[in-house]
Amino acid sequence: MSKLWGGRFEGCIDPFMARFNNSIGFDARLWQADILGSQAYAESLFEAGVLSSEEKEQILSGLDRVQQEWAAGSFLLQPEDEDIHTAVERRLHEIIGSTAGKLHTGRSRNDQVATDLRLYLRDKVDDLDSLLGELQIVLIAGAERHLDLIMPGFTHFQPAQPIRFSHWLLSYFWMFQRDWGRLEDLQRRLDVLPLGSGALAGTPLAIDRQALADRLGFSRISPNSLDAVSDRDFVAEFLFWAALLGVHLSRLSEDLVLFSNPNLGFVVLADAYTTGSSLMPQKKNPDAFELARGKTGRLIGHLTGMLATLKGLPAGYNKDLQEDKEPLFDAIDTLELALPVLAGAVATLEPQPDRLAAALDDAMLATDLADWLVAQGIPFRQSHHIAGEVVREAERRHCSLRALDLATLQRIHPAFTAAALAVWDFERSVEQRAAPGGTARAAVLDQIYQARALLGATQEP
Repeated sequence: MSKLWGGRFEGCIDPFMARFNNSIGFDARLWQADILGSQAYAESLFEAGVLSSEEKEQILSGLDRVQQEWAAGSFLLQPEDEDIHTAVERRLHEIIGSTAGKLHTGRSRNDQVATDLRLYLRDKVDDLDSLLGELQIVLIAGAERHLDLIMPGFTHFQPAQPIRFSHWLLSYFWMFQRDWGRLEDLQRRLDVLPLGSGALAGTPLAIDRQALADRLGFSRISPNSLDAVSDRDFVAEFLFWAALLGVHLSRLSEDLVLFSNPNLGFVVLADAYTTGSSLMPQKKNPDAFELARGKTGRLIGHLTGMLATLKGLPAGYNKDLQEDKEPLFDAIDTLELALPVLAGAVATLEPQPDRLAAALDDAMLATDLADWLVAQGIPFRQSHHIAGEVVREAERRHCSLRALDLATLQRIHPAFTAAALAVWDFERSVEQRAAPGGTARAAVLDQIYQARALLGATQEP
């Protein structure tokens, strides 16, 4: 079978140019979407009077056989296969003969690949939605299991205020919930059929594009053929989604790399998600989280590369758009592996109550001391200053805040009474934060309730 575009050319394409031009090495994974789109298009060609009933059945039967070969792993690529479209049409021609040549009537590889990519990504978005949900379930389960553990909360990675370990876990649930919302938004913009746009100007055939869209499970058709063949906003948007999800995975990973360091020892990671050193027998490295942190750089790079490709393109299809697939595929592959690994690593980690408690320091209760003074009628700005003086006195004496006796506190400010000494209680501190979204037990339980309700709603069939 000759090239799809070879009629006006003489001679052979340069071998290096062929390698430079061909995309079959990476777009072969679109085979299922390409065959699905072709089967639907054959039905539309029949309805438009281009194919007879016999020709349509011949094409559909041939495509079924091509699909079976791909599914069985027996499809043999040939050197002349430029891309997945060429490969499928070439094999269809070998199976049914010249009737295969009618399938491309009114269709261009420009609208064909745009359709294939949307079909492929639509399925992958569903898969990633499920994987993200599994990680969220792990976070909720961990919050329920470790509801009452108290740990240091950090700002600037300096000890700040006590929080519940469950509150820390749920902070990532809400990050990932925003990621889910962005994925849902992307699905709406992905749900547009470009097929029937031709190369750029639309099709001259009496194709019922909405019926074609219905057949392929799209709710809308593209309103402008010139835009439809060159629109890769959905690829850029997916890559942004992947990059931001990667950033959130990286932040979770960074926390757990630090928390699992023996100097902190807040958590112990399961052997199944760690590796050792080829030199140092004692090492237990948090490689699952380090790899997730590192691969985020790739995800960000894919986004910036795609935006750079798009920024200088004139209207219509340009071959630069062939660069949309490799970053898209790699981002999908990266997340399809990273999400279950991190879900497993988080599900099996074990927080260490003694180490978490030992890391709590009275200085984290300085804000509680200021709040106690506010309750005595002292303005917060003044209370903040007084509490700072108490901290400075403890530092000067090299002792904890609770080691300062009442007389010392009263020398700093006469408003202090014995009741102020009740402040030195970490459980009391977290329970003070009972407003919605806070770290008090009731507030965390409410978060868990909300999280389970949201996750149940997003996972309904």
